[in-house]
Amino acid sequence: MRAGERLAPLEIPVTRTLIVAGAIASRDYQDVHHDPELARQKGAPDVFMNILTTNGLIGRYVTDHFGPTAVLRKVAIRLGAPNHPGDTMVLTGSVEEVHGDTAVVRVVGANGLGTHVTGTVTVTVPEAGR
Repeated sequence: MRAGERLAPLEIPVTRTLIVAGAIASRDYQDVHHDPELARQKGAPDVFMNILTTNGLIGRYVTDHFGPTAVLRKVAIRLGAPNHPGDTMVLTGSVEEVHGDTAVVRVVGANGLGTHVTGTVTVTVPEAGR
């Protein structure tokens, strides 16, 4: 773990199943996450991913990079362009700072519309896990 280290990009196909399953798993029953017609009535072209699914995918991205002993301490994200079915979100990241066994990672997720998510993840990786 060192400042400047880049995480390999991760491409995530945004499927209708991923969007709906993520909403159900996080108990987010807002119609814009599962009903295309109601999403259109509210101004969206289709259903779109909720923030909790995005948050979980970012957690997966960081822990996949740092390994099974990695512990997420803080995830701070901001959403931008929505993730709609048929698109692909590409996550990229870089280590901004390291303090002992803890790192702050800047993460960006982009799709065909632009930047879907930006944020930072604070992760601890015990020495034995490196």
